Amino acid sequence: MNNKWLKIFIHASTWFAPILVPIITYFIISDREIKSLSLQALIFHFVIGLLIAVSAFFSWILIGIPFLIVFGAIALLAPIVGIIKALNERPFRYPIIGSWVA
Repeated sequence: MNNKWLKIFIHASTWFAPILVPIITYFIISDREIKSLSLQALIFHFVIGLLIAVSAFFSWILIGIPFLIVFGAIALLAPIVGIIKALNERPFRYPIIGSWVA
């Protein structure tokens, strides 16, 4: 499988298997770039899920609503940007997480 389409598959997994696909690709594929992207995607999904859950909890006192909107937008837009960059064969690193994972 071409790395371009594998990267698109990892980014698109946000909407159907956000944990399973990055874990499987991390252990099956030997390419270092794909491993890094899989790890970034996995950590991104955990962190953004946690942030959305905390924001949803605090929405009852209204402070969580703006954070819920921002984190929801990031969760939706970051994979889309990743897919577009993968289609153009340009590198992409997830926001904040990309600097943690080399």
